Amino acid sequence: MSQLVAIVGRPNVGKSTLFNRLTESRQAIVDETAGTTRDRQYGKVDWSGREFSIVDTGGWVVNSDDIFEGEINKQVHLAIEQADEILFVVDAMNGVTDLDDHVAEILRKSKKPVILVANKVDSNEWLYNVPEFYSLGLGEPYPVSAVSGYGTGDLLDEIIKKLPVPDDNEEELEEIPRFAIVGRPNAGKSSLINAFIGEDRHIVTDIAGTTRDSIYTRYNKFGFDFYLVDTAGIRKKQKVNEDIEYYSVIRSIRAIEASDVCILMIDATRGIESQDANIFGLIQRNKKGLVVCVNKWDIAEDKSIEAQKHFEQAIRNRFAPFTDFPIIFCSALTKQRIYKVVETAVHVYENRKREVPTSQLNKVMLEAIGAYPPPANKGKYIKIKYVTQLKGAPVPTFIFFCNLPQWVKEPYRRFLENKIRDNWDFNGTPVQVFMREK
Repeated sequence: MSQLVAIVGRPNVGKSTLFNRLTESRQAIVDETAGTTRDRQYGKVDWSGREFSIVDTGGWVVNSDDIFEGEINKQVHLAIEQADEILFVVDAMNGVTDLDDHVAEILRKSKKPVILVANKVDSNEWLYNVPEFYSLGLGEPYPVSAVSGYGTGDLLDEIIKKLPVPDDNEEELEEIPRFAIVGRPNAGKSSLINAFIGEDRHIVTDIAGTTRDSIYTRYNKFGFDFYLVDTAGIRKKQKVNEDIEYYSVIRSIRAIEASDVCILMIDATRGIESQDANIFGLIQRNKKGLVVCVNKWDIAEDKSIEAQKHFEQAIRNRFAPFTDFPIIFCSALTKQRIYKVVETAVHVYENRKREVPTSQLNKVMLEAIGAYPPPANKGKYIKIKYVTQLKGAPVPTFIFFCNLPQWVKEPYRRFLENKIRDNWDFNGTPVQVFMREK
C-alpha cells in the first residue's frame, strides 16, 4: 500500500507547480496569484519502483496577515497528523519570511520526517540564497526548480529514503472484503457506520491495521462478513477550527487506498458538489470498486420515482465516462435500505474478483470485433486476433493481441470495455483494457 506525502508552505512558493512536476501531470492550477489553489489536489508518484501518494495543501483566500497565518497553521497541523512525510516548500528568491519561521517551528516539534525544499532555483545565482534556509532548523535544504525540473530527481530519492518502511510483522487480515465509507463532511458517513455497528457490538472487533493508521472493524452478522475500513478519528466530532474540506479528503485518501470497495455517501438534501467529484476521482485513480449511496432520502423534498431517476441520471452524468456502478437511495438514520448497501457492496467485490474463461471471452469478443472492427489508420488495418484476461490482477484486466496496438485509440478501447460489461457483470468495478502486439 502506498504512503502519503503532504506538501506544505506559505502561499505562492510553488507548491502546485512542484505537485504537477512530481506527479507528471497538470492537475493543479498554477498562477502567480497567492491563494489560487482552492481544491486540494491528490496524485500518485512512482519513483525507483516505489509508489506513494502526494497531496497539495495549498489554497487560502485571506483578508489579513493574521488570518493568513491561522489558515497555514491549520493546514500544517492536519498534514502532520495524517501524512507519513512532509515536504516544506520555501521560496529561494525571497529568502526566509516570518511565516516560514512559524511553519518551521511547528514542524520541528513534530515527529514526522520533514524535507526542506528550496524552490524557484531557476538559475545558478539563486543557489547562493539556499544556505539561508539552514536557519529554519530542519536540516539540509534541497534546491529545486519545479518549473524546469532541476533537482527533482535528488528530491525524489530523498523522499523515498525517508518514507517509513512498512511493518512486515503487522497482523495479517483474512481474505474478506474491505469496505470504506467515504464522502464529504456531514454526508452521513458516521451515521451509516453507527447503523451497521450500533447493535450487538460484541461481535464487532477493531483490528489495528497497517502502519498507515487504518482501522479495520470486523462486521460478521446477518450473513455478512467484511471489514469496515476506518481511519483514526473518522467517528470523532470535527473540531470547529479544522479545515474540514481538506480533512475529509486527506482521510479519504487513506481509507480508499486500504479498501476493496468504496461506499461513496452523497447528501440527498444538497445534491452533487465538487467535493463528491473529487472523492470519486480518488476512487477512480486507485481503481477501487464503487457503490454510490444517496443518504438522507427520507428528508428529501421530492421522493418521487421521477425525482429519484433524475437524481440518478445527474450522478451518472457528473461521473461520466464511468457510469456502470450501482446507486442506492437510503437513510442511515432510519436504517432504510442500509442492508441493501452492504449486499450491493459485496456483489461489487465479487464482480471485482470475477474471471471470464478465455474460450467464452474469445467467442463473444471476436464476434463483436468482427461486426465492428477498429477503424483503419493511414491505410493500415488493425486485426485483433486473440483476447485473454490477466489472472491475479487487482481489477479485471483484459489483454487484446493485435498487429498494430499503437493505432487503437481510446474510443475503441471504451467500445471493447462496454462490450465486456454488456456480456459479463462487472457492475461497480473498473475494467482495464490493454492492447499488445502479437
